[in-house]
Amino acid sequence: MNAIDRALVLGPGGQVGAAWTAGLLVGLRRTGLRLEEADLVVGTSAGAIVAGMLLAGRDLELFDTPPSGSGPQGRLDGSRLGEVFAVLGTPGQDPAEARRRVGAIALATADPELEQALIAGRRALIGTDDWPEQRLLIPAVAAADGEPVVWDRDCGVPLARAVAAGSAFPGTAPPVSVDGRHYLDGALRAGSNTDLAAGARRLVAIEPMAHQYPSAAAGSASAVSVGPDEESVRAFGANPMDPAAQVPAYRAGLRQAADVAERVRAVWESEHLGI
Repeated sequence: MNAIDRALVLGPGGQVGAAWTAGLLVGLRRTGLRLEEADLVVGTSAGAIVAGMLLAGRDLELFDTPPSGSGPQGRLDGSRLGEVFAVLGTPGQDPAEARRRVGAIALATADPELEQALIAGRRALIGTDDWPEQRLLIPAVAAADGEPVVWDRDCGVPLARAVAAGSAFPGTAPPVSVDGRHYLDGALRAGSNTDLAAGARRLVAIEPMAHQYPSAAAGSASAVSVGPDEESVRAFGANPMDPAAQVPAYRAGLRQAADVAERVRAVWESEHLGI
């Protein structure tokens, strides 16, 4: 199998992180960097939403408009979120056991009506149920046993449903059913899931949560990770699902693109082929 030349990883970060990622991509495009031309795109959680939109040719500038409603993904359940983060923060815990415990929390809140609304909302953003020609990977986690899955165009799952499942973080969105099983946010698998782009000769990772969680993409002449700068972090605010922060986060990403463009270009347009 031929090695992957250029890979793009879009990481998790909630509604606010999605807006910042979109702004960054739009800003980079204005400098001549078209990251949608990647041979492989890995989209996790918020990154799955933006990846679906990007590869479907949707206008990412829609994030520069306040959302018309919070939607099911914006209905925060503080107590559930507290339970989830308490589990994830347990020292020394086996990751598979943590996923199973989080899955049990999510299954207790399964709601078919909210699930369908979530899928419809994702479909409205992406504009299609058809997977792109380019290779797109969307990770998720099975709620019942915590087992990770990675979906692509050959999986038989409609794109909008895969994106909805892969971005369903407990406490912010209901679990999503696929073939009789419920699935959760792909960030529970491995954060931004940069491992799914292993072997790419050139890698750009856009990671809205890099200021809180270390990136696994940095450390190579053929890889670069971009996280929010201090001004962008301030624009995010305290709640990653806050609809009011969407436009400020988008504009922060748009502004930051000018500052990181040459660093990204050094990898994306380099003749250094890494591995």
